[in-house]
Amino acid sequence: MKTYKHIGEFRAALSELRRAGNAIGFVPTMGFLHEGHLTLVRQAIRDNPVTVVSIFVNPIQFAPNEDYETYPRDFDRDAAFLEKEGVDYLFYPSAEEIYPDGFSTTVNVSGLTDGLCGAKRRGHFEGVATVVTKLLLIVSPDNIYMGMKDYQQLKVVSKMVKDLNIPCKVNGVEIVREDDGLAMSSRNFFLRKEERDSALSLYNSLSLVRKLINEGVTSSEKAKVDVINYIHSYKNTRIDYVEFVDPDRLKPVENLNVSFVCMLAVYVGGVRLIDNMVFYR
Repeated sequence: MKTYKHIGEFRAALSELRRAGNAIGFVPTMGFLHEGHLTLVRQAIRDNPVTVVSIFVNPIQFAPNEDYETYPRDFDRDAAFLEKEGVDYLFYPSAEEIYPDGFSTTVNVSGLTDGLCGAKRRGHFEGVATVVTKLLLIVSPDNIYMGMKDYQQLKVVSKMVKDLNIPCKVNGVEIVREDDGLAMSSRNFFLRKEERDSALSLYNSLSLVRKLINEGVTSSEKAKVDVINYIHSYKNTRIDYVEFVDPDRLKPVENLNVSFVCMLAVYVGGVRLIDNMVFYR
């Protein structure tokens, strides 16, 4: 595995591969890798002769009161994981490399970012769209792989790629969970033991929605009240949002007779966790 920190050198290396006709699969990450990330990596390796992974904790997608400074980082650990998986190239730039002095351009995807995490974390998706656009222009991959745990992010990037005619296929990969159902996340590292048990409120409440649907509940408002009450039955939980939305437009739905996504954001102690489940009707 070859590691690059500078855009110019990295582009030069990849340009030779493209001239040889090699398809490139790309997995953007913020590091502190877990099985969810590695599942994306393995899919990229299966689909493409060349696989690129980036590790970059993107400062502009964090609000001033969020956890940019404390976000877990362990480059040597991550690099060892990627080497073992058979990744070809690792891109590990500094913030100054991606956002040099005088940088002032951002990318905004309107509509899909109005609600959910977009409403709760102002500027977050502008930061995501900007850095993913830059990375796509640097790597020029044929395929990009993103997890469905960040469902809104996946939809935002897909729309951005379509609207800007970026020649890359966006591949969503199913959520990877712990044995007890907790969605894998780098932020799980911060959960204390008593909070780890309460973190199961997210997955278990999604299972509750499935149960309600099977019992014939069609009102999203009733289901929402039941989910909120259920999550609040766990200690150390504070709900950021519980929403039932259309899978494509991410607009609220009232009737659960249609396909929808149940989207959750919950603080467990001081850790903000997200999860979702798609219900096809």
